[in-house]
Amino acid sequence: MVILLADAFSSDLPERLGSFGEVVTDLGRVSEAEVIIVRSKTKVDKAMIDKAPKLKYVIRGGVGVDTIDVDYAKSKGVAVDNTPEASSLAVAELAFALMLALPNHIAEADSSMKQGKWLKKELERTELGGKTLGLVGIGRIAREVAVRAKAFGMSVIAYDKYVASSDVAKMVSLDELYAKSDYISIHTPLTDETRGMIDAAAIAKMKKTAYLVNTCRGPVVKADDVAAALKAGALGGYATDVYDKEPPENLSLASAPHVVLTPHIGASTEENLTRLGDCIVLRMQKYCKK
Repeated sequence: MVILLADAFSSDLPERLGSFGEVVTDLGRVSEAEVIIVRSKTKVDKAMIDKAPKLKYVIRGGVGVDTIDVDYAKSKGVAVDNTPEASSLAVAELAFALMLALPNHIAEADSSMKQGKWLKKELERTELGGKTLGLVGIGRIAREVAVRAKAFGMSVIAYDKYVASSDVAKMVSLDELYAKSDYISIHTPLTDETRGMIDAAAIAKMKKTAYLVNTCRGPVVKADDVAAALKAGALGGYATDVYDKEPPENLSLASAPHVVLTPHIGASTEENLTRLGDCIVLRMQKYCKK
């Protein structure tokens, strides 16, 4: 069988997959592929699926399958899988790093120092200890964020439509979470239900000093509404690793104050690439035993 490794993974993954079939990285050979393995860059849409008549299995190395047309794949008899257990630590650590960067003005402090400025008085910090963190979604990544938040002395509350209780957070309504949280970290999949859920109306329910962190999917947040709120002083700050389009174009957030932007690096740790490889090999083993 031909296995198309469409995106970048750890350098040893092609060799590890070699025992299952011929591993290729040339998208021009998609018509030969029985298995396609992607991360977030390559979109397995209807057009790609139609170009792959031999396709039987798609694996997304990462959380979520919003980059894959799952319904169309299933209609063609193509199984779809992902590796949600692999990326939890990597993404949680970035989410927490962004939570630290915002109130400590890390980006502004660094850039101003390199410009020869000394903003010791201007850059007043606030602490995480004693603050309330609200988690929108309480899956694997959010749980890891909660553990770290508690180690910093934070209170943790969460909202998840599909979870009634949690051992790491007090479950509350979404409106209560917006009203009480000093920090809000978003951890939902991208669905029709969550698309654009963080908009002007949602922001209006938050504290004006609240910091918002997004490491899930860009379209969950209406970036223009966040930029407008930041410019109006209606939100404390925003940090994001994800965007509506990647790379983003004409990004309104770039000119807004109190913003930290990273280029979708949440899952890009050396350790996580190794875990992704392990998970993909396990899935291939199961697939080949069928």
